Amino acid sequence: MTTLAAAIAAVLLPAAFAAAAPATVTSPDGRVAIRIDEDAGHFAISRGGKAVIAPSPLGLEFDGAAEFGPLALESREDVNVDRNIPLVATKAATARDHYRGTTLVFKERSGAGRRLLIDVRAYDDGAAFRYRIDGAEAVRLRGERTAFIPAGDPECLVSVADGAHEVPFDSVRVSQLRAGQAYDVPVVCSVPSANTAYAITQANLAGYTGAALVAENGALHVRLSAPPKRPAPAFVSQGGLTTAWRAVMMGNRAGDLIGSHLVGNLNPPPEGDFSWVRPGKAAWDWWSGPLVGMKPEMSSYKRFIDFAAAAGLPYYLIDAGWAFGPGGCCDANPATDITRPADGIDMPDLVRYAAAKGVGLLLWAHWEHVAPRMDEVLDTYARWGIKGIKVDFMNRDDQDVVAFYHQIAQATARRHLLLDLHGAYVPAGLQRTYPNFITQEGVMGAEWNKMDSKITPRHNLMLPYTRMLAGPLDYTPGGFDNGTPASFRVREVNPQTQTTRGQALAMYVVYDSPLQMVSGAPESYRDAAGFDFIQRVPTAWDETRFVSGTPGRDIVLARRQGRTWYLGAMTADEAKGGWPEKVSLRFLPAGRYRATVWEDVATPNELRRVQRLVRAGDLLPLHLAPAGGAAAILEPISEEK
Repeated sequence: MTTLAAAIAAVLLPAAFAAAAPATVTSPDGRVAIRIDEDAGHFAISRGGKAVIAPSPLGLEFDGAAEFGPLALESREDVNVDRNIPLVATKAATARDHYRGTTLVFKERSGAGRRLLIDVRAYDDGAAFRYRIDGAEAVRLRGERTAFIPAGDPECLVSVADGAHEVPFDSVRVSQLRAGQAYDVPVVCSVPSANTAYAITQANLAGYTGAALVAENGALHVRLSAPPKRPAPAFVSQGGLTTAWRAVMMGNRAGDLIGSHLVGNLNPPPEGDFSWVRPGKAAWDWWSGPLVGMKPEMSSYKRFIDFAAAAGLPYYLIDAGWAFGPGGCCDANPATDITRPADGIDMPDLVRYAAAKGVGLLLWAHWEHVAPRMDEVLDTYARWGIKGIKVDFMNRDDQDVVAFYHQIAQATARRHLLLDLHGAYVPAGLQRTYPNFITQEGVMGAEWNKMDSKITPRHNLMLPYTRMLAGPLDYTPGGFDNGTPASFRVREVNPQTQTTRGQALAMYVVYDSPLQMVSGAPESYRDAAGFDFIQRVPTAWDETRFVSGTPGRDIVLARRQGRTWYLGAMTADEAKGGWPEKVSLRFLPAGRYRATVWEDVATPNELRRVQRLVRAGDLLPLHLAPAGGAAAILEPISEEK
């Protein structure tokens, strides 16, 4: 495998020919194959010689222009790529971008002789394609003809499409999907007979628009998202066309997809220096306070800064209510000015106070306040010394909002500001291009404990196998008032959880978010069992390993930083404890390790902390209570002489 400097071993085949057979691209290991018909009418995907996606429609639907006439494959240009891409603040130190690809050029058999290009890639862990049209003329689309027809009738994990993407996942067969219903990406399916799990998703939305998958007659049809004030056409280009990638991630088990870099690899690598991006954990005031946001007071803000400093947290996120004008979190009141702090708040002084204690400040803002005056807002925050911004309530993924994501990712990067997007669509890999875009929501996370009972143990165990496959998720863990589904009560201030303290710790390993919230009030962590683990656990990793688990039921995930491994185990089982009883440590390199374990005991808020000496390949005993969890740190120790 090559280095980034000598990254691409390309074989460019001019191959100008008229082909009468389908074009097939096979992955480097020969297992994954994607086939495009000679008339660009259909595609199909297989793994290990068995169908995963049956022959499915391809094509574009134009607005105000003639559809393509019959197409024929005019030429193909093949490429073999194998490179290592250094990563910044994510689930691994590097990503191997290894694929066989081709650009297929199709030409109309008659008429204007227009051309449609389809880029195709086959990776060992998936396949992807996108459409392109060269030229300077604007392209207007009603939609795509693209659809995915799963082979057979697999069981799939799906969530109904929603603007904020805060919806639970259900497990249903494709034949049971509601006709006409739009479902979110990723859709994750399992084909036991083919020893394959796969996820249908999208990547690299730059210059395009988001999409949902609409169920109809056993197929999932791509439906482009249109701006609310312009329902048609769904998309208008500046000139020419490059669509998002339609991608299918593949592995033996659903958990194997967690370590995949496919979505990121379909995006451009970063340009410039992002070594300044500092991952870490943040104290946060909104989750433990009222829904409208904490009252702006210097003393209240300093309380959280003092807590972050004492706990060794590098950040404190000041949520809604800090800015001048009407408070509240959900509407962009035109009388609110986010370039001025509320009366009585001296933001530069607060920044200095925090900096003296080693804490950086992050600020919340409504996107409708940011978008019209982005440069002024970000310049103000940079001048104050703010370290990052959390932008909220876009709740859309149309062309205009996709453009906003790219604009603010670039603008914050120029000013060395971290970016966290809430009310966000599901990641499509923009974090690869802008590593300062450090996390995003687009997930039904712990904030719902303040308002509803939706955050069930089963939901928590769906997320690693579904939403997390697309990229980091700002679930906002850290609730330390732990309980059970039976004892849970909705409470706005200092909310409860339906799961144990052990699961609260495990989330910091299992859930991928380089900027991770420590969501509770400072007092909830004082002398609290397990907080020492939260203080130690990293948020960015050199390696991620799926150990075991089943969607919606359980998971064991291992992550490494340096030579130290961290283990998170979670279960949704509400009826019995003790699962998993023992975890295989075969993922460890050879040697001896000191295992420090935090595990459930008798009541949801209790933990037992134990230490054991273990070796690679040992079985590590863990105790998980019903709807519980456990966490462990595995530190290498020198061999006895």
